[in-house]
Amino acid sequence: MPRSRYSPCLAVALRVLIGADAALLTGCQDFGDVTGSISGSTAMPTDEAKLRAYADDCGKRYDRNPGEKIASIEYARALRALTRYSEAVAVIQTAAIKAPKDFDVLGEYGKALADAGQLAQAKDVLTRADTPDAPRWDVMSVQGTVADRLGDHASAMQFYRDALKISPGEPGVLTNMGLSLALAKQLPEAEQALRQAAQSPKADARMRGDLALVLALEGKFGEAERVGLTDLSPEAARANVEAIRQMIAQNDSWRELRKPAKGANPKAPAADAG
Repeated sequence: MPRSRYSPCLAVALRVLIGADAALLTGCQDFGDVTGSISGSTAMPTDEAKLRAYADDCGKRYDRNPGEKIASIEYARALRALTRYSEAVAVIQTAAIKAPKDFDVLGEYGKALADAGQLAQAKDVLTRADTPDAPRWDVMSVQGTVADRLGDHASAMQFYRDALKISPGEPGVLTNMGLSLALAKQLPEAEQALRQAAQSPKADARMRGDLALVLALEGKFGEAERVGLTDLSPEAARANVEAIRQMIAQNDSWRELRKPAKGANPKAPAADAG
């Protein structure tokens, strides 16, 4: 990632800070894409220019055979990465109509619907994207983010715990758990989960940006800036933290997050997640 750019999630957080409800923090949550493990699929690039080129190539392959599983999944994922959410829904919906019992397709469909804000439909689709005897951590993680966005943080936390039983230490799940805890005003516990995520070899800039955000919410501005230096130039890392500091001072919703929740569990659930 270029060292002069904001991490994607931190940029989202900074945009929603201004006059936004605290629940929009969930816009940073990770949907645990594991499509690269599906036979025949390829890894998606992270560089923006390469991602656009990759999306164009996926679109051409999709146009040759709309609804084909791998082409549909890869194109939908690329569109989601480019925040073209409604297009991603349309693409993967075609595949879901052709293969209504394919768990890979249904999982991607649920993620696209969640990205597009179609939460009720996403919740319904995701319940059909795995089975009790073959549960999928990535599906559970998305179910958690949907529950968070619907205001059901207790159910969300259970989804994250169950996902971590299947894939201990999975940074995407830990990140979602950390953001859920932050929304519940359990910032020390959120920090613990996000630190565990950031320490994973699979952690990315967005996950580290989430940790920096929570550290800043706790008033640990210097530490937040140091975390940012992993992916950003010193100037950009400093600007990120200063922006968060100012927005906390200006926004009641974000100041409210810094107050401990009543009856909050002092022990972070992530500590038992592996």
